[in-house]
This record gives sequence, structure tokens and C-alpha cells, in this order.
Amino acid sequence: MNIKEAIKMIQDEKLQGYNMNERKDDRENEVVLMRENDKWIVYATDERASKVTNSQDIYLDEEEALDDFIDKLRAFNRLR
Repeated sequence: MNIKEAIKMIQDEKLQGYNMNERKDDRENEVVLMRENDKWIVYATDERASKVTNSQDIYLDEEEALDDFIDKLRAFNRLR
């Protein structure tokens, strides 16, 4: 999966509550995908906009990071 495919999935499935590589403060209850120093970071935030303990994963491969990002985002949306 690449970024364009991930964005299409988000739109098609009407997924909400994500931050895809935006440089801003975290919001509550969102899944974050960031790229830093050739690494992809995926994590979730809680109702206080704090990083959920043990939710952060670091990937060297963009495809693996995007797969995890979409999986976490789908799970968050099911809980809503």
C-alpha cells in the first residue's frame, strides 16, 4: 500500500480521527502517522491527546507503517 491508496481507503470507508504526517499538536482519540529521519512512526492518542502506552510502532518500510496505520484507524472507528 502507498499513501495514495491509504487516502483512498480512508475516504471510501469514511474513516475519521487521524493525523497523516501533519506537524501539529496531537488531538484526542486519533491515530497518527509520522515520518522522521527515514522512519515511519504510528501511534494512537487517548481522550487527553496523550500517546497511548505501548501503541507506538516504528517502521523502516512505508508499506508496513501504512498497513498498521489503517488497521489502527479502522479499530478506532469501530469503537466510535
